[in-house]
Amino acid sequence: MLANTLAEYFTKGGPIMYPIALVAIIQAAVIAERGIFWILLGRRRDTAQLEGTLGAMENSDFKSAVARTRESTDPILRMIFHGLTHVHGSLQGALQVAAGQEIKRAGRFMVLIDTCITLAPLLGLLGTVTGIMGSFQKMGESSIAGAMTEIQGGIGEALIATAAGLGLAILGVFFLNIYNEMLEKLKFDLETAATNVEVMVTKARQEGFDTAAFRRETATRNA
Repeated sequence: MLANTLAEYFTKGGPIMYPIALVAIIQAAVIAERGIFWILLGRRRDTAQLEGTLGAMENSDFKSAVARTRESTDPILRMIFHGLTHVHGSLQGALQVAAGQEIKRAGRFMVLIDTCITLAPLLGLLGTVTGIMGSFQKMGESSIAGAMTEIQGGIGEALIATAAGLGLAILGVFFLNIYNEMLEKLKFDLETAATNVEVMVTKARQEGFDTAAFRRETATRNA
């Protein structure tokens, strides 16, 4: 029943419904892909391991911290591992690079959702214009009764196309805001963890721990 109704509206919406349908397919695919990504990311987050890693660093036990983060799939722990084992450049720079990679991975394809949100109502508006233009064009070729039918058909086509475009945009905004909120939370967690690592490494240096030598040694082992 629902499929038949949608097919009927699709047909009545005119030719502009085909590009609108393409936008809908792209948007649905990206929304589903990002949803799966965030679900899997949530399962990979390991709060207990993160607390243990930060506790080890607080006690200047960086070997234990590296061991805890080595095989982790948690983006926060991956960033910490990269910072502790990256021998080239500064610790801050290594953490920023690792955090940037995690943020880029989390924000992938978001521009497509944003594009669909912008494009869908514009296509709907284009369908409105073409539908009304078509109805007025056919008015001159029909009788009075036929003209009324053409006007009704053109208005119906315009409204269907507009509704479809606006519906896609509303749905896209809903999911875009959810994913943006998740992305902002991930950024905050990365920044917080990076700040904690820098503070603890600075503290270890002040206490005489040679962090540069440790990072060179760890990098050699990883190689």
